[in-house]
Amino acid sequence: MKLEIRYFAWLRERVGTSAETVETEAVSIADLIVELRGRDEGYALAFSDPGAIRAAIDHELVGMDAPLAGAREVAFFPPMTGG
Repeated sequence: MKLEIRYFAWLRERVGTSAETVETEAVSIADLIVELRGRDEGYALAFSDPGAIRAAIDHELVGMDAPLAGAREVAFFPPMTGG
């Protein structure tokens, strides 16, 4: 499946791009992270602590076990804080 992936904040800095289209066999967000982590050192660093990352599928916040079936876009970003 083809997915548009968007990266925000320090994730964008570590992977070196704000967005890309990827072909993936991943079934869930967690599977996608495993695939991305294997791409190169920047991705490995960006996704080294999945607990420090939040994800959204088609603009809806989801957990790491969320299925990717039917998704068009996945976004990764650090946890947000209020203030």
